[in-house]
Amino acid sequence: MNQAQTATGKVLAGRTAVVTGGSRGLGRAIVRRLADDGAAVVFSYATNKDAATEIEEEIAAAGGTAWAVQTELAEVAQIERLFTTADEYFRSIGAEGLDILVNSAGVASFTPIGETAEAEYDRVMAVNAKAPYFAVQFASQRMGDGGRIIGLSTVTTRWPRVPESVYIASKSAGEAFVRVAARELGPRGITVNTVSPGPSDTDMLRGATTAEIREHVIADTPLGRLGRPSDVAAVVAFLAGPDAAWVTGQNIRADGGLVY
Repeated sequence: MNQAQTATGKVLAGRTAVVTGGSRGLGRAIVRRLADDGAAVVFSYATNKDAATEIEEEIAAAGGTAWAVQTELAEVAQIERLFTTADEYFRSIGAEGLDILVNSAGVASFTPIGETAEAEYDRVMAVNAKAPYFAVQFASQRMGDGGRIIGLSTVTTRWPRVPESVYIASKSAGEAFVRVAARELGPRGITVNTVSPGPSDTDMLRGATTAEIREHVIADTPLGRLGRPSDVAAVVAFLAGPDAAWVTGQNIRADGGLVY
């Protein structure tokens, strides 16, 4: 336990984190949880500056540290800028290096194969597969031994639905390179894992499904409800913390038992 942890009792005190897609949904809950656990968090957002500012202010009011950076994750140059901006911010608050990366950002696609346009395919793959890949590259260059990298996937890679072919393909790619990264970065004590949420009660889910579909999912879930963003954030926080030092290359499904 480092001196900051001893002083505050927070398990991530003195640690730094970058979270992509932190202004809404699961990413928003993850930013809050890591900050509540003591980490200084830099997070990206796409367009909603008001939502990003709201999170910054909420965390500051609670005594935490968070900074939002507008980032177009489909562009590798902007991903690199996110990390150089994070470097500057962490130095400004007296922190050095990067300890935690959470690749949370993602875009959905609900178009059958026969109707998918090239532009939609390219956009989904860029944000969901290419961006996490290069985020891992830039993060690992800044991490010391013992860092933590966590990617968010989805249970639909094991529970496929017809309209989600491109989305599932993009998330499957992320799961695959997490396993490779775990081996590549393991000699440095850096753990790399995936969290695959089940259907979670977010604006994205409500916009993409009917109430009837959501009730069907609840009926099929052993724990009898939709996931909450805080449920997923708790699993991410575990993987980001010291108790997960012996867990790497894994895909943890946080879905209430929906997919076996």
